[in-house]
Amino acid sequence: GVFLYNHLQQKVRTAEALAQKYKQQQEALSAQLQVVYEHRARLERSLQKERGEHKKTKEDFLVYKLEAQEALNKEKQDSMNRYGALSSQHKILKNQHDDVKKQLLDLQLQHNSLKLEHRKTLESHSQKYAQLQQERDSQVTSLQDTVFKLREESKLLRKAHQDVHSQLLSAQAQMEEFRQLKEALQKMPGFR
Repeated sequence: GVFLYNHLQQKVRTAEALAQKYKQQQEALSAQLQVVYEHRARLERSLQKERGEHKKTKEDFLVYKLEAQEALNKEKQDSMNRYGALSSQHKILKNQHDDVKKQLLDLQLQHNSLKLEHRKTLESHSQKYAQLQQERDSQVTSLQDTVFKLREESKLLRKAHQDVHSQLLSAQAQMEEFRQLKEALQKMPGFR
């Protein structure tokens, strides 16, 4: 009985030691499980937070995408409007360029025509000038001859005038002599 009692007591002590060991292991596992639960709770909170941030980010991205799409559409519309305005302006400028080009060609033709006419007029004027120069030279020569002849005639007329003047003076002297002679004769009684 004592042996059995001792044997049972030893088994009880062994069982108690084993129970104590298991209890310690259970407490350690409970502590580890508590740590795991807390870690899991932190992870779930973190995951929830991440999901919230992801949802907000997604919503912000959708808003940004919508705004960017609207801005892109507006920019595209503005670009199309600007392209239309530039296209119209380009057509207007092209038409103006064509008109200016046509005017330039017309002016070049007119300039060439005027240049040819100017050349003809210049040649005609040159010919007329040469002819007038020749006529003037001829007239100058003729006038010089006439002046020379008139000078000669003037010399002859002066000489004739001097001769006539001399004859006139001589005639006056003779008239004076005849008058004196007539007076002398009239004073003579026998002559009357």
